[in-house]
Amino acid sequence: MQEPKPATPYALKDSFGPGGNFLLSLSRLMAIIGGLIFVGLVIMSVVSIVGRKTVGYVVPGDVEMLQMLAASASASFFPYCHLLHGDIKVDFFTHNMKQRTLWVIDAFGSLLVGLFGALVAWRSWAGAMTVKEAGETSMILAWPVWVPQAFMVPGFTLLAVAGIYMFVHQLRMAARGQP
Repeated sequence: MQEPKPATPYALKDSFGPGGNFLLSLSRLMAIIGGLIFVGLVIMSVVSIVGRKTVGYVVPGDVEMLQMLAASASASFFPYCHLLHGDIKVDFFTHNMKQRTLWVIDAFGSLLVGLFGALVAWRSWAGAMTVKEAGETSMILAWPVWVPQAFMVPGFTLLAVAGIYMFVHQLRMAARGQP
């Protein structure tokens, strides 16, 4: 079994510059907030499950909250992961290529990630506004369904920005030929 390779040069904080470091800090903050939401959801689920099995207490709407907040929190992890080059990468055919070629290929992948983030952010917002106009609420808690859907938009918007930033950054690395 091989040891994992260290982070690629363009994933290191020192190579980003002030704009990239700000983007990385903002992405890290969003990921931390998403993680705290998940910790809260786990605590709520444990209380609900243990309460249901022991004393007959259940957290009202626990499944609704879990569904809504988990979707919103999940979107907050993607930008940080992409900036640190933590995406899943299948390099079966490319692992023997020159580093400069790999940077160009990764730049193209980052462009696609940025475009995907922009598309999903746009459609999430459009969907949230459609649900808002319809006045849809959750069944048990009667929470407006559009709110957690709209909370996904900042994560996907930041993913779009991170993807475009990494596209430019990786092309710059390829042009220089060295980190």
